Amino acid sequence: MWQRLAGWVLKFRLPLLLLLFAGTAVMAYYASKVQLSYEYGSAIPRDNPEFITYQHFHEQFGEDGNMMVLGVQNKDFFTPQFFNDYVQLNKDIKKVTAVENILSVPAAVNLVKNDSTHKLMVVQAFPDHVAAADMDSLANVFRSLPFYQGLLYNPDTHAYLMAIRINKDVMNSAKRIGVVSEIMSIADGFGKKHNTQVRLSGLPLIRTIMATKVADEMRLFLKLSFILTALILLAFFRSFSAVVMSMIVVAIGVIWSVATIELCGYKITLLTALIPPLIVVIGIPNCVYFLNKYHTEYAKNNNKTEALVRMIQRMGIVTLFTNITAAIGFGVFYFTKSPLLKEFGVVAGSNIMFIFLISFIFLPAVLSYLPPPKTKHTSYLENRSFKAVLNLLNTLVFKYRPWVYLVTLVMVVMAVLGMLRLRPEAYMLDDIPKSDRLYTDLKFFEQNFRGVMPLEITVDTKKKNGVIGLQTLNKLDELTQLIAAQPDFARPLSVAEGIKFAKQAYYNGDSTNYRIPNQFDIGFLAPYLRMKGGNGSNSNFTKLVASFMDSTRQVARLSVSMADVGSRRLPILLDSLKPKVNQIFDTAQYKVSFTGTSVIFLEGSRFIINGLMESVVLAFILIIGCMLYLFRSWRMLLISLIPNIIPLAVTAGVMGWAGIALKPSTVLVFSIALGIAIDVTIRFLVNFKQELPHHGTDISATVKQTINETGLSIIYTSLILFAGFMIFSFSEFGGTKSLGWLTSLTLIMAMITNLTILPALLLWMEKALVKQAQRKGTADPLEEEKDVEISKLGLNDAKK
Repeated sequence: MWQRLAGWVLKFRLPLLLLLFAGTAVMAYYASKVQLSYEYGSAIPRDNPEFITYQHFHEQFGEDGNMMVLGVQNKDFFTPQFFNDYVQLNKDIKKVTAVENILSVPAAVNLVKNDSTHKLMVVQAFPDHVAAADMDSLANVFRSLPFYQGLLYNPDTHAYLMAIRINKDVMNSAKRIGVVSEIMSIADGFGKKHNTQVRLSGLPLIRTIMATKVADEMRLFLKLSFILTALILLAFFRSFSAVVMSMIVVAIGVIWSVATIELCGYKITLLTALIPPLIVVIGIPNCVYFLNKYHTEYAKNNNKTEALVRMIQRMGIVTLFTNITAAIGFGVFYFTKSPLLKEFGVVAGSNIMFIFLISFIFLPAVLSYLPPPKTKHTSYLENRSFKAVLNLLNTLVFKYRPWVYLVTLVMVVMAVLGMLRLRPEAYMLDDIPKSDRLYTDLKFFEQNFRGVMPLEITVDTKKKNGVIGLQTLNKLDELTQLIAAQPDFARPLSVAEGIKFAKQAYYNGDSTNYRIPNQFDIGFLAPYLRMKGGNGSNSNFTKLVASFMDSTRQVARLSVSMADVGSRRLPILLDSLKPKVNQIFDTAQYKVSFTGTSVIFLEGSRFIINGLMESVVLAFILIIGCMLYLFRSWRMLLISLIPNIIPLAVTAGVMGWAGIALKPSTVLVFSIALGIAIDVTIRFLVNFKQELPHHGTDISATVKQTINETGLSIIYTSLILFAGFMIFSFSEFGGTKSLGWLTSLTLIMAMITNLTILPALLLWMEKALVKQAQRKGTADPLEEEKDVEISKLGLNDAKK
């Protein structure tokens, strides 16, 4: 079949090339339309209970992740010059498009009792410009308002916070980059003027910077992968035509991969941004296998057309199955419950098969038009250094096989001990370097304000106006004190804090009255709070606290800022709180829910890690099926799996010993590496089975011939893959960096095991394999085809 397919490809090479280029032009059009993703939480299935709770919260109270925070630390904050410039900073940021509101010290309000109207009037705590004579008195009044302590300032560290709310529609679009950049520019200008460091954090900033870095790194890694692979290919083949052909193949693959993202209705995320460079890295071995076989066959018979036919015949099935197993390694992510992984699996899996199709059409067609390779282009086949390496491998396999087994056993034992140390854990800023401003600024807010990550707690009273009852208000206050007592949580904001603020105002600003009113107080406060009678929805006070109750006043909201404690500690903290919360709120009368971006992040990390681990198992099962179809032997299946399990175990062991946590980026390594590493095994075993009949079923002679014939291309493709994945280790994202060097380690280990353990196992099972080879099989996909004359393939023109 493959020989006739080779004839078909070569006979219709011009129409196939034109069709390929036309398809690429269409794909390039769609690739130009692809967009970056600025959304969050897509790692969680839409039917997940936590996600449903989160969406319900959004419907009631709006977005919780569109708050950007700005911080300064200055003992002389309340000096006229610094403070008035800080007021101007507020005004400048407020003018930025899409900034909806600012909560800061200059924008703080006070409640003042008006006995004539029986209302609490909202007045600015500070005027637009503060005179030097008024500064101290206004500052003292502000400090007497406990509502703002810990929220806008920390009296112990002299740190001050500005919360900037940005329009949620802008935050989910490309416009956010300009908005965030403008705010950062204004803030840094203020810091430069006063020689002070301005700190910036919050989810809008984190998401924007990470999305921008994703786009920048994708472009950088694409360039690096092209340059690096081109240089390696040039050093190997010493032919510019071979390099140019290979680069065109992967360039077409990259265009198709980006277009696939757009055609599927997806956007570029941290995961899908890895696909174009991966296509370069995975596509190049296809070119190496084809070109190496072409040069080998031409060196034997000096017939270009026959060499092309043999190249397709012998390498077609090998490359097909190596791409299938690689596609399985990526494609199994589609079967996870995470939308983020589904997108990655669909795009990566399909484009690995596309790159096979592209190379299968493009390389033979173009080679048929080019002149035959010169001696200098095939001289690498006789390279002394490579021959020395191959001789070393033969020596290890045939003379020192027990030592190979012993060293392997020691590695496996050490790997298992390391695996026992593995722990799953992920952080919101897991992938950011500890020296990055994004990370250090986040730690500033954690040290001074206990963090900025949003956690939302909703209390459903199960009855209309249930929130404003004194019993519920007291319970909310008790919950507030419970949360505030935890070192990783800031003091929550809720309607209870607003009521306490109002009581303090009623008693003429006396801070000792900042507490929930009792039954005696409520009779006097009611007219001011507009809790009974009147059009309370229009009062200033109601507007102040409306965001902490739903429209029916049945559900109360507690907004908490917290530290980035990680996916391992967060569930422990929440589980420790829930029994105490249930003691405060009777579950028969109230329903308390924990939600917000922090909970969604935890749930997303859990889903990704579990999904990736499940995908590794599924990939293993599917690859086993492919290997059984290919080799039709349980013995060959066992032989093929052992050299690939060992590298995965070693990588897991290294992670354990190095203290690298199991997180989405590191678990991703195992499925990717398994799909790619098995390619080497297929390449070796297919050649072994094809050569076995030519050596009279002599296993030893066939193993030696296979090492000598395939060892060169295996070593070279492994080095290309190693170099290609090592590019990712230069990423600014810790996860991408880990993905790079851990995958490179796995692939190098797979190369070593497949060139030592695999042939050693073939020799160990020599008798069983000889008996199997002597038995006649049916429909063997690797069975040698009878040569068909070139003229009968319709290649007379090509032969001439």
